[in-house]
Amino acid sequence: MGVSPPYLSDDTEQDDTEQSVTIRADDGEDAAVSVLTVRGSWDAQLRLNASATLRRCFTEHPDGLIVDLSGLLDPHSESAPTWMTARHAAAGLEPPVHLALCVPPELPLADRMQGLDAGRFLPIYAKVGQARVALAGRMPGAERLTLTLSPEPDAPSAARNLVSDACLAWGLVHLLYPSRLVMSELVTNAVEHAGTEIRVVVTRRGAGLHLSVADRDPRLPAMIQLTRPRPDLPLDVRGRGLRTVHETAALWGSVPTEHGKVVWAAVRGTPDRREAR
Repeated sequence: MGVSPPYLSDDTEQDDTEQSVTIRADDGEDAAVSVLTVRGSWDAQLRLNASATLRRCFTEHPDGLIVDLSGLLDPHSESAPTWMTARHAAAGLEPPVHLALCVPPELPLADRMQGLDAGRFLPIYAKVGQARVALAGRMPGAERLTLTLSPEPDAPSAARNLVSDACLAWGLVHLLYPSRLVMSELVTNAVEHAGTEIRVVVTRRGAGLHLSVADRDPRLPAMIQLTRPRPDLPLDVRGRGLRTVHETAALWGSVPTEHGKVVWAAVRGTPDRREAR
């Protein structure tokens, strides 16, 4: 598995003209809000990268998405159709994704978006902080359970129990086994490879579940070749964890955060496709 080109590290040094599309999850609140930042001169290539990254964001289905365009060079507002298309895509999801744009008022794009009457349906803010506060006020209380764990051997068990509580409370008993299995593998990976405090979130997404595990290790996970067990350690087989997640979840992926990363998975009753990011 690999990370597709539109996903770049937030730590990459950039000048004002260098093109980039970055995505980062906001790990400071219970609400799952992602921030997508588009920088550089708008052209066909940047449009393709931005559109591809938007599609991946919507696949993850965050509660809210902030599109930061403060570093976008678009003097003729040619990017406006892309953001209007994103608005329609966000509104068409179930539940809808709350979408907001961050465009400084002195940029021509701000006037263009207001002229399209997008402001009524696609809120526009001058700064990311303002957008984050506004989205938090707009989003209703979701069906979500959270748990903060230490990187101890019993962490996977505690996370599995949280999944059981969610499935029983929300009438999703048929998802109990696969969801517990996926959550167990995600938390086990975090304990073994990150070794930091772990934040587990179980969210209802219609008839399915969205599972996320946040830690403070910025390294994104990748599937590796299965290793043969040593004769003295017959159960020590490396590489099965993410393969189990890939085979069980409908979708899964990872995204960097300000303090580390979030690895997530969507579990549904009848997964029709599997996609790893």
